[in-house]
Amino acid sequence: MFAASMILVIAVAGAAAFVLWKVSQELPDYEVLAKYEPPVMTRIHANDGRLIAEYARQRRIYVPITAVPKRVTEAFISAEDKNFYQHGGLDIQGILRAVVTNLSAVQSGGRMVGASTITQQVAKNFLLSNDQNIERKLKEAILAIRIERAFTKEQILELYLNEIYLGAGAYGVAAAAQTYWNKALNELTLAEAAYLATLPKAPSNYDAFKHTERAIARRNWVIDRIVENGFATHEEGEAAKAQPLGVLARTYGPKIHASEYFAEEVRRKIIDDFGEDKLYGGGLSVRTTLDPRMQAIARKALVKGLTDYDRVHAGWRGVEETIDPAGDWGKTLAGVPVWSDIEPWKLAVVLEVSNDEAKIGIRPGRDKEGKLVAERETGVIPAAEVKWTRKTVTQALKPGDVVYVAPLEPKTDKDGNPAPEETVAGKWSLQQVPKVSGAITAMDPHTGRVLAIIGGFSFHQSQFDRATQALRQPGSSFKPIIYLTAIDNGYTPSSIVVDGQICVSQGRGMPPWCPKNYSGGGAGPSTLRYGIEKSRNLMTVRLSRDIGMPVIAEYARRFGVYDNLMPALSMSLGAGETTLLRMVNAYGMIANGGKKVEATFIDRIQDRYGRTVWRHDKRDCSGCDAREWDRQAEPELVDVREQVVDPISAFQMVGIMEGVVQHGTARRLTSLNRPLAGKTGTTNDYKDAWFIGYTPDLVVGAYVGYDQPKPMGRSATGGGLAAPIVKDFLEEALKDVPPVPFRAPPGAMLVRVNHKTGLPARRGDSGVIMEAFKPGHVPDGAVIVEGEAPEGAEQQGEAFPEYPDNARAGGPPQGFPPPRQYRAPPPGQSGFQGPPSNDRALTSGAGGLY
Repeated sequence: MFAASMILVIAVAGAAAFVLWKVSQELPDYEVLAKYEPPVMTRIHANDGRLIAEYARQRRIYVPITAVPKRVTEAFISAEDKNFYQHGGLDIQGILRAVVTNLSAVQSGGRMVGASTITQQVAKNFLLSNDQNIERKLKEAILAIRIERAFTKEQILELYLNEIYLGAGAYGVAAAAQTYWNKALNELTLAEAAYLATLPKAPSNYDAFKHTERAIARRNWVIDRIVENGFATHEEGEAAKAQPLGVLARTYGPKIHASEYFAEEVRRKIIDDFGEDKLYGGGLSVRTTLDPRMQAIARKALVKGLTDYDRVHAGWRGVEETIDPAGDWGKTLAGVPVWSDIEPWKLAVVLEVSNDEAKIGIRPGRDKEGKLVAERETGVIPAAEVKWTRKTVTQALKPGDVVYVAPLEPKTDKDGNPAPEETVAGKWSLQQVPKVSGAITAMDPHTGRVLAIIGGFSFHQSQFDRATQALRQPGSSFKPIIYLTAIDNGYTPSSIVVDGQICVSQGRGMPPWCPKNYSGGGAGPSTLRYGIEKSRNLMTVRLSRDIGMPVIAEYARRFGVYDNLMPALSMSLGAGETTLLRMVNAYGMIANGGKKVEATFIDRIQDRYGRTVWRHDKRDCSGCDAREWDRQAEPELVDVREQVVDPISAFQMVGIMEGVVQHGTARRLTSLNRPLAGKTGTTNDYKDAWFIGYTPDLVVGAYVGYDQPKPMGRSATGGGLAAPIVKDFLEEALKDVPPVPFRAPPGAMLVRVNHKTGLPARRGDSGVIMEAFKPGHVPDGAVIVEGEAPEGAEQQGEAFPEYPDNARAGGPPQGFPPPRQYRAPPPGQSGFQGPPSNDRALTSGAGGLY
């Protein structure tokens, strides 16, 4: 019997050894854990650091173990593996205890328990499948022992706490803390850390909303284990158990109001440049150009412009739907779907109506736990806020009607202060979602940084971005590119072009094309300035024919308006399709003195380790990485932007476009009382309305039109529809920004000229303006107000003072003497040199080139 027993033992041991050898041959390489890079979500931030959006397939924030508070690690050790620091991968005591417990559970029908250590869970989660069989458990045990020998306890904990799934789409403790309480790990309380530690086994079984009592019971069990293991006192444990779970309702989408269109542009850019895997798992940190304040202002301005047009031209289309207002109307109203990005608009139900007002109930919100609030807010819609429907209150509304409303804003005095007698608490205005669409974009003209972009009324209504994706005809807003082309190739703002009838042959069998001005007729010989200020079509076509459309197409490409403009004269009136963002970018290059910039939504992208992998600013800053100052000179940043036009040409165009605001089609913006230039645009049949305006440091463009192009009405011009949107934006965005004049480039000569004729001003002339000229192009007999004295010029006035950078101002700054003036020498005498060389000027098909 002894011999037989020995043979049996040896056979069993041999079989076990063979099984272990066989299983060990099929084990995955556990050393890959040393190179572990889990999928980490990408986070997008505004220019002030605020979070805009997160993108991930597995919502994870990887944190080193040194950044995990002891309170969190102690909670997980107490709940999952109390002997973690004592065992070598397998907890023999725990296994024996589980065997005894499970045998008892089989007899009594109780719950089975496991004995896997944290190390075993790491082996299973990283290297094995979830198959429930003996072979997988053997592999798990062997791997756990090997992992313990190869890694420290802290390394194992770091892998575990960053990998585990904790419900609600959160992987790892850091992402879970943000998901459930919007907190960082170091802000978690004992009760919150204990709740996280309940989740690894079965997150859905302990959902804070679906299974609240079960989740609290399990959390309290974990708290008892924490106290039992000496990680917290009895008093601390009892206090933690008395606390509610406090889990916040999960929110989705961008975290900053009205930033959906911006976030989507950034998402598409990252996918294009880095791919989907990097976006959804690369752990990128993206610092964008978004200015949250300007973004909110842009949305408010666009919504106001769209609704103002809709009220006048479309009228009242009726209510959203009808519900029964009896009983708890709030619960019924909460079930009506509503777009979440149209704040401050609210959905409301009409409760009572009278001739003077309608009593409404506001759609109730939800608390932090996602439950409907008990309080029911009511208000009234005064009859004056229904007047735009062209109906009385009782005609337009009835009880049960569901409508959109917006809180009334108090009227203000001329200084912007609320009128003291104005009371608007509890009062709302009746609203309706406009059918017409539009977009607005704001950009820094010096860098191309997009500060705000709104691509439509509501992103949830339509994700189509009308600022970047809608190809529309810019109409007359394209004219500045043509006139700048002319000025860069020999014309001056005072050059004369005939504003009269012109017909262009379209080839055999086709009638001639005879464009017309908006107002009809023509003004005869007129200056280039007049052509832009009054948006004269006939002048533009005649000028384009003289310059040559191939030249204009080249300048349109340089400015990024079109990639390949068809060289047909009809294109000179903005018949080619482009986007609002491209037009704003082009105007930015005029505003910055002709420097090439590219619109960008992103400043910088860093990888998961903090290394910069993409940067918009391409300037090299040698010396910026100095660790300390040792009396060395400050680093100098070299401007690497390409000069696409002569800076004086750009400055001359700025001066002309200032006239559009002061004397032309955008006069309504003069009330802003600051240096401002721009151009309106209206297409055939009033299908599109544009306005793009700029100050020295900000360019803003707006577009209005139906998604399916159709006429908007004869009054729907760029000056009447789009310009007010830009005005409202600038008025609020620049409220606390002091006015800054446009900067004159070196060499620009400012001359007083007659606004109407463009000739040098004479004593007694009315309508005298300052016009910029290049050296050699100053009219004979003109008085130069700014610039260097040419050879042979006669000095007049006092010594030339040192002015601040405000050459575009109408006169000398306060406290400065009048400038020295020079009179150009008579023809034939030494004086101005010829026009400077212009290597960029084209020679084919153009008239009046250098």
